[in-house]
Amino acid sequence: MLFILSPAKNLNEKDPAPVSEYTLPDLLDQAEKLMEEVRLLSPQQLAELMHVSDKIALLNAERNAVWHTPFTPENAKQAVYMFNGDVYEGLDAPSLNQQAVNYLQTHVRLLSGLYGLLRPLDLMQPYRLEMGTAFANARGKNLYEFWDNRITDLLNKTLADLGDNTLINLASQEYFKAVRPNKLNARLITPVFKDEKNGKYKIISFYAKRARGLMVRYAAEHNISEAEQLKDFDYEGYVFNDAASNENEWVFLRQEQSK
Repeated sequence: MLFILSPAKNLNEKDPAPVSEYTLPDLLDQAEKLMEEVRLLSPQQLAELMHVSDKIALLNAERNAVWHTPFTPENAKQAVYMFNGDVYEGLDAPSLNQQAVNYLQTHVRLLSGLYGLLRPLDLMQPYRLEMGTAFANARGKNLYEFWDNRITDLLNKTLADLGDNTLINLASQEYFKAVRPNKLNARLITPVFKDEKNGKYKIISFYAKRARGLMVRYAAEHNISEAEQLKDFDYEGYVFNDAASNENEWVFLRQEQSK
């Protein structure tokens, strides 16, 4: 069983990683090719392309200018400790023990606009390049065309190495579009998290993102090996609802808390 997550826009560059072990991204050579093109963009071009403020555009132009290989623990940081958004707050990797971290490294992959596909302990240097960015490059008009089948091929290889054929999709739609389901040698399961509000259940973005991280944490802490075991996921009040689910979409509901 393999989980996929989206990355985060916010990065924690300040705090050191709590572990010393690391790996290098499998698609780092592709990231180098992509960065050669991205770093040619001026701050103004980055602001227009990514629809960000001048301040954020300047920060990322500076990041692009100093981005370089080889990656070392001195100039890069393990991805699962670098990403700092809602998903990663739910996962809270710094508080996991070594056995759980080992589980993450084996069973979790992080999609990335720049790096393609990362293991949790893969070193990365700071960047911002969302998968949905319409960045025209040598391979096509956007990043989906740049990555083409490369991410899917690596997922298939990873699943084969695991001896498993189940992929748990905890990525956003923007990032999952980088995967080619028709070329995936796997059963695909997409958990959906809904919260009750005013008597109705709906997907609330902040809570749903956090729940994705919580589910990965649950799997790591319980050393989950079979997808069916995920139906017992109950962190922060979520409960699997069989009636609302189907074979490929598993729905977890959380009741509104009384005030």
